[in-house]
Amino acid sequence: MRIVIAGGHGQIALRLERLLAGRGDEVAGIVRRPEQAGDLLAAGAEPVVCDLESASVEDVARHLEGADAAVFAAGAGPGSGAERKDSVDRGAAALFADAAEAAGVRRFLVVSSMGADREPPEGTDPVFAAYLRAKGAADADVRSRAGLDWTILRPGRLNDGPGTGLVTLGESTGRGDVTRDDVAAVLAELLDQPATAGRTLELIGGDVAVSEAVRDVAAA
Repeated sequence: MRIVIAGGHGQIALRLERLLAGRGDEVAGIVRRPEQAGDLLAAGAEPVVCDLESASVEDVARHLEGADAAVFAAGAGPGSGAERKDSVDRGAAALFADAAEAAGVRRFLVVSSMGADREPPEGTDPVFAAYLRAKGAADADVRSRAGLDWTILRPGRLNDGPGTGLVTLGESTGRGDVTRDDVAAVLAELLDQPATAGRTLELIGGDVAVSEAVRDVAAA
């Protein structure tokens, strides 16, 4: 299977690239800066330099040609302001979805955020509120597309601890932490479960093995 990942240098994306390459998939990661290429090569992925804030749909669609699935794992990242939360977390997601449809890539995964389905509470940091609104708008855009077999994954509070391989996955999980390793593992399993298409799923740490958790959701 060939998978193209937007935001290929992100912390979750690099973990996912290692997992996918390790199991024999062909992986390409879209990055903004050429100097990021070495980290992708080390993870077993093909680096594709393309700025999703300025590229055209046609440009991005060319990178998606022949892919079996696309994963949007991009984000403006720490230190960015509200404007870039919108241009990357919403705008680039819409562009990537447009490109996937243009290239005929139906399977489409989105790494979103827990809390993106509601208005941020009063007193929320303005930049974080902009981030949640951008993620929510991107999710709504993807859900409106009949041309994509989409799955939206909304992890809880992320940490860099070692993966446990044990999670809670479902339409509503409650608040909680989850490791980036376990998020990547769930994404890899979701790619193999087309029955999860059309689902928006929350993810936190738990006590169910990743593969079992994804199978349970697919069967529900």
